Amino acid sequence: MIIAGGNRVNAGWPSKAGPGFLNRMEKTKAIKIIPPIYLFSAVTIMVFLHFLLPGTKVLALPWNLLGVIPLAFGIIINFSADKSFKKNETTVKPLEKSAKLITRGVFKISRHPMYLGFVLILLGIAMLMGSFTPYTVVLAFGIFMDMVFIRYEEKKLEDTFGEAWLQYRKKTGRWV
Repeated sequence: MIIAGGNRVNAGWPSKAGPGFLNRMEKTKAIKIIPPIYLFSAVTIMVFLHFLLPGTKVLALPWNLLGVIPLAFGIIINFSADKSFKKNETTVKPLEKSAKLITRGVFKISRHPMYLGFVLILLGIAMLMGSFTPYTVVLAFGIFMDMVFIRYEEKKLEDTFGEAWLQYRKKTGRWV
């Protein structure tokens, strides 16, 4: 989720983000919806796909039960990141300006642990379902979060924290 955000979405998009699949107006609209809503939507789409267009069965019982592992890790990572935001008295919301750059705890292994947690939650659910089509949602969700939220947030982090952000970025991966 959000390590740092800005008060204005239309302040511009990082040139490093590339052309992407969303134009500026669509990105502005997309980022006003908070990431947990996208997570809930992705889970809903996964359920529909699993029952309406399951595709090939990729994990059968008991192997699909291994999905509990990434699901649990995703939940733990999200709670840990949320706790770090509160402890450091900074915001978790994408459109609000962060007061502090968090580099410890789960932020030591990922620059965006809440998005990582969301993807792990979706991966766990896809594994539990066992059919192929829910995995497409996991991939699409990760790409969407990267293009719409993460690149925007990283530009804001660089603008807000300068050299401290650049040093942190060198040491810590975007996802892992």
